[in-house]
Amino acid sequence: MTIAGDAGYVSTIEEIKSFTGLQFLQRIVDGTIGQPPITKTLGFKLSEVAPGFALFTMTPGYKHYNPIGSVHGGVASTLLDSCMSCAVQTNLDKGLGYITLELKVNLVRAITDTTGPIRAEGRSLYVGRRSATAEGKIIDGKGTLLAHGTTTCLIFPL
Repeated sequence: MTIAGDAGYVSTIEEIKSFTGLQFLQRIVDGTIGQPPITKTLGFKLSEVAPGFALFTMTPGYKHYNPIGSVHGGVASTLLDSCMSCAVQTNLDKGLGYITLELKVNLVRAITDTTGPIRAEGRSLYVGRRSATAEGKIIDGKGTLLAHGTTTCLIFPL
């Protein structure tokens, strides 16, 4: 099975299985593998990874607006899902994958096209054999909390 997308993101399950989660994500950060297609769609990118940590960055714009004049909550939810689940992925051994099983998001401040650059930081809390949990937050350039969340991921062999 091949996972293909824009900007050079082309991976096979066999390639993904040949790396630890951290090694695979680091290849995306350093450009060896292109950013996943969803990042182009919404205009964000995986910027940094470390054991138990993943950072996505973006600058929200008018194209992200909902009908009431602010950035759609789905953008924040996608950023949180991405940073939290990738934080889990950094802890996975070769041959393991995950899916988001549960996602809880709290939107605490409006995000608009004047917010400026934002950071979505995910940190794993628990990683077991079959499940993992993580937390995440979205902050602006001043360090103001915009949204936060938690996730549970199901871990399985690829």
